[in-house]
Amino acid sequence: MISDPTLHQRRRTLSARELDSIPWLHVLSPVERQRAVDDLQIADASPGEFVCRTGRPVTYWFGVVDGLLKMSSDNADGQTMTFTGLPPGGWFGEGTALKREAYRYNVQALRKSRVAGLPVDTFHWLLDHSLGFNRFVMNQLNERLGQFIAAREIDRMNNLDIRVARNLAALFNPVLYPGVGEVLRITQQELAYLVGLSRQRVNEALTTLAEQGAIRVEYGGLRVLNLSALRSQMFLQETGR
Repeated sequence: MISDPTLHQRRRTLSARELDSIPWLHVLSPVERQRAVDDLQIADASPGEFVCRTGRPVTYWFGVVDGLLKMSSDNADGQTMTFTGLPPGGWFGEGTALKREAYRYNVQALRKSRVAGLPVDTFHWLLDHSLGFNRFVMNQLNERLGQFIAAREIDRMNNLDIRVARNLAALFNPVLYPGVGEVLRITQQELAYLVGLSRQRVNEALTTLAEQGAIRVEYGGLRVLNLSALRSQMFLQETGR
């Protein structure tokens, strides 16, 4: 039996349009950019396919060019805890790449996605040579820290509408996910996977958020109308939920 080629075996070079979607390339000098472009690879991940797996050594710093991934971990009881979704424009795993350690989490495609990878040796070369790249990575780490602190707070919330709102706000982070813009292409079922609720309960929360003027549900996605409202604990209290 011949097995399907792995994600790594399916890698290819990026097109000019795909390169234009990578935010940190624009902060590099011509020499630094050429080094990065020469080494960058991209592959199409199928729904359910793993990009990273717990315990595997780091080989690339990854970014989402198109699609949607989720970052999660399994505990000793086999239960899965989802940390965050990873929409277009998001680059992740810089902490793991910095330390050259094994992954402590899984990253899996929720739908067909294009995932780019920069070899970890090139990642470290850019850290050694590029001030702009260092600033980008430091900003990523700072935003990521804030995101995970907020995620711990979200896990303790009893108000499920606010929980959905906060998770949505994280996916609209313009620093971590510049490719999203004002419209996030996501289904209610995909959002349910990320939030850890049923699709029906997520639908109720989205209806509330829409009534409050924070979002608008559109065909194939969600448009943010008031990002600060999504980040607030106060705007939903009038609903009494």
